[in-house]
Amino acid sequence: MKIGSIILIILVGLLLMILDFLVIPGGIVAIFGVLCMIGGIVTTFILYGSTAGFIMILATAVVTLLAFYFMMRSKTWRKLQLNTQIDSKMNEISDSLQVGDEGTAISRLAQKGTGQFGDYRTEVTSVQDFVDAGTPIVIVRIDQNEIFVKPIK
Repeated sequence: MKIGSIILIILVGLLLMILDFLVIPGGIVAIFGVLCMIGGIVTTFILYGSTAGFIMILATAVVTLLAFYFMMRSKTWRKLQLNTQIDSKMNEISDSLQVGDEGTAISRLAQKGTGQFGDYRTEVTSVQDFVDAGTPIVIVRIDQNEIFVKPIK
């Protein structure tokens, strides 16, 4: 086995550890990574002697520490984290909406969707299964912050 193959095995082990840390939590992948790294180092000792083995241990330790140092920097995490903010608010029902008001389903109501009553758009809940977009609807019940509608036949 050539030294290039041994280095590749150690780098695969390092990659598995990084994947476990960032993507696939649980530890199993990291265990395989550590086993690859140990296997590469032991193979170096067996094939190339103790001097090459100790150099490989040192090189592996340095590369591993550098990899984790760069992973722990805050700029690395900013590239991976979700930066969206939730700016929506709870459905506030207009005082002008009453039971019996008629409107139109703006989106398909697969239980929930958007309805428009005059100039006012709001989230509505269908009391029937599905209501297609563009269907005329009527308010049948208002319960706290939820408007229940059914299609007009």
